[in-house]
Amino acid sequence: MSGQMDHANLFDDARSRLEEVFDAIGVQGDARERLRQPSLSLQVSVPVRMDDGSLRVFPGWRVQYNNILGPAKGGIRFHPEVSQEEVTTLSFWMAVKCAVVDLPYGGGKGGVKVDPKQLSKLELERLARGYVRAIADIMGPDRDIPAPDVNTNATVMGWMADEFDHLARGKVPAAITGKPPALGGSLGRVAATGRGALHVLDLWAARERRKPEETTVAIQGFGNAAYHFARLAHERGYRIVAVSDSKGAIYSREGLDPDPIMEQKTHNQRLHDMVYCDDSVCIADDVEKLERDELLTLEVDVLALAALENQIHEDNVDQVKARAVLEIANGPVTSQADERLEKRGVPVLPDVLANTGGVIVSYYEWVQNRNGERWAEENVNARLAERLERQSQLIFERAEREEISYRKAAYRQGIERIAEAIQLRGNCQDSE
Repeated sequence: MSGQMDHANLFDDARSRLEEVFDAIGVQGDARERLRQPSLSLQVSVPVRMDDGSLRVFPGWRVQYNNILGPAKGGIRFHPEVSQEEVTTLSFWMAVKCAVVDLPYGGGKGGVKVDPKQLSKLELERLARGYVRAIADIMGPDRDIPAPDVNTNATVMGWMADEFDHLARGKVPAAITGKPPALGGSLGRVAATGRGALHVLDLWAARERRKPEETTVAIQGFGNAAYHFARLAHERGYRIVAVSDSKGAIYSREGLDPDPIMEQKTHNQRLHDMVYCDDSVCIADDVEKLERDELLTLEVDVLALAALENQIHEDNVDQVKARAVLEIANGPVTSQADERLEKRGVPVLPDVLANTGGVIVSYYEWVQNRNGERWAEENVNARLAERLERQSQLIFERAEREEISYRKAAYRQGIERIAEAIQLRGNCQDSE
């Protein structure tokens, strides 16, 4: 395998990290077998009546990966390159990350192969509702709880939640998270992934005796998670020197303020009531323009990866000059590149810890919905910080004690919890 792998190899690459974990923590028999494959994979076709009267049919998937610890939990992405292999891999990572931060969930993920930016708002709503109708039989607060992911947001989740209510003939707010607050969504959910990533970075920086104002950060991506991470990191004093999106990158040695950049970028979105933002960070003034991938080679203290999977791979890892890598996206560093960074002594704060803020606050949304409660945003943010500090410190201490990478420590923490639950269920599960 060379360079940025295709989706056909993605799941094998993700699972390759399991064998080392199994051997290191002594996982045997049943647990090994159950963790090598998803519990359920569903492929669907989603017919959508277009505005011109024609019919298009979009392929979609929902995968549940190991529900030993609880119902499946994970996002839904709308993207032209979505595949079953990608969705399966993402559901695997979700299972691990939920266990890493001690949430009572298994892993889930969904996707529809579509370029949603080519759809009108009404076509997008029909697609969202059609997808829910297609997977409704395997959804529910105790079985599988979807949430936002790439190209889905609170608006799309609101449509999906409303459709599930219609199908259930009642109100089931805990069936979907990431909803608008007016429909039962949790305050603090929109910024949660970026806020959580900053908490992990702060905890690591404190252990390294590194001050925010002395730390330069380059951020690949400028979507929801990346923007809120950038905004909050800027407020904490980190110097954000570069950001990028799918159209290019911008750089300023003195540092960038994310808010004016986002204000410019989303102006047309608000003006025309669009679901997605079509403008680029490259419209910003008084900055140096870079090619998109040039950002990955900048000499910075922290490279934050907040785009898609497999951005650092065998062909470009040697050009990475950052002193540390923060994974806000899912799987942005391939296993081979990860090994090379480890050998070079470049710490990687792994996705299964660093980007758990979103699923943690989704869990809090689920709890609020089930209990009929509404928590203040300060309460949500405080609970997020407390959980991440507790689980992060366990991983940092384990990595130091066992002289392993943060990723290996995180995987061992998560897989241990899942494997223990599998073993405690006994030996007669195959008769269920």
